[in-house]
Amino acid sequence: MTSVAICRYGAGNVRSVELALQRLGAELTDDVETADLAILPGDGAARSAMDGLRERGTDELLRERHAAGGAILGICLGLQLALDESEEDGGVPGLGLVPGRAVRLEGGRIPRIGWAPVHPDGETYWFAHSYAAESDATVATSEGFAAVVESGSFTGVQFHPEKSGAAGARFLERCLSRA
Repeated sequence: MTSVAICRYGAGNVRSVELALQRLGAELTDDVETADLAILPGDGAARSAMDGLRERGTDELLRERHAAGGAILGICLGLQLALDESEEDGGVPGLGLVPGRAVRLEGGRIPRIGWAPVHPDGETYWFAHSYAAESDATVATSEGFAAVVESGSFTGVQFHPEKSGAAGARFLERCLSRA
């Protein structure tokens, strides 16, 4: 059984992530240091999320975990927090796990909410965001935006796998099997 720690910062979609992982048989723990996989969930604003991570010391735990090669999954805002910086809230330094920055979406529907395909894998996932990653570590896109970013032991997704039905469950299963 794979142990998973969901990083808490005072917001985020923690309950839906917990339920999705429990359905897949993961063992939930609060120990970010020793879990097989640490998840930085989405939902919220960059500044308050980073403040919450700092207040709990989780920012340093995540940096140490990444440096040691420990598996980390960032979901939506979790991906954006892992970058060097975000434009949100007037500019917020990120965790620096992945080179790049989160930028405000321009044009089209904002926030970008709904189902959209991810290329090259072809699966369709649920998105809900107003900012997107700009990073050379992008490995998959959706409608021209970064959908999956990978850097070392970190994988970040702009979509919400915990809200993406069967495709999201398959994605989370792959993350659990690699941890």
